[in-house]
Amino acid sequence: MAHPTAAAARSAGPTATRWLACRDRKPGATAQLYCFAHAGGSAGEFLRWSDDLPGVRVLGLKLPGRAPRQQEPPFTRMPDLVDALVEQVGFGPGPFAFFGHSLGGLVAHEVARRLRDAGRPGPRRLFVSSVQPPPFTTRQPVHRLPPAELLTEIERRWGALPAVVHEDDELRDVVLGYFRADMEIAETYAFDPGTPLTVPVTAFAGDQEDGDLTGWGAHTTGPFRHHTLRGGHFYFRDPEQRRELLRHVHRALSAEH
Repeated sequence: MAHPTAAAARSAGPTATRWLACRDRKPGATAQLYCFAHAGGSAGEFLRWSDDLPGVRVLGLKLPGRAPRQQEPPFTRMPDLVDALVEQVGFGPGPFAFFGHSLGGLVAHEVARRLRDAGRPGPRRLFVSSVQPPPFTTRQPVHRLPPAELLTEIERRWGALPAVVHEDDELRDVVLGYFRADMEIAETYAFDPGTPLTVPVTAFAGDQEDGDLTGWGAHTTGPFRHHTLRGGHFYFRDPEQRRELLRHVHRALSAEH
């Protein structure tokens, strides 16, 4: 299935309904946080964060090929996805920040750079979570593996999927389709060093994860901080660690005002 071009995305429909999800618009919000999901993820997981971020409007990016746009062809190349996001999503108005988890961290970083290069307002802050800074050596590509092998590799890397995914063949095919396209984005990603950002960057990771996120500091001339929380790749699914993460995020966003 062919991935959509940015030109096709431009004519697809209204930005607000197609590309962005928001549970609580918070008319008095002083900042906006755009959340970029991990491989196989969707916007919904991040919208609930709104309850722990007073004064912040939380928006999730809805991408083609993921729920609720699963009937559309997914993107499989980073440049095409970034082109579409920059052309289709009206980030703002007013101050905003990006939060990206895993693959979403790479996408958020690339979108921030592209907005800057296009002369458009960019995020005041970039939060990246559980993703190694580019450039990095891609592991053995797995996006072309047969379904059973791909499922095994996904669970080896990121933990078990819900039992219903194993029990329902149709659901398993849908879920693997999300992962396959997103893993192709990651495995074909070619980083162009370019000019670092100038905005503050904060990196988060679980203490059970491998790797060193301090290299993200090279991607900005602004302040850099990193925090380690308890848990694995999805540390924020633990309620206590999610609250701790969002305390850091809220404190950083509040410092802008």
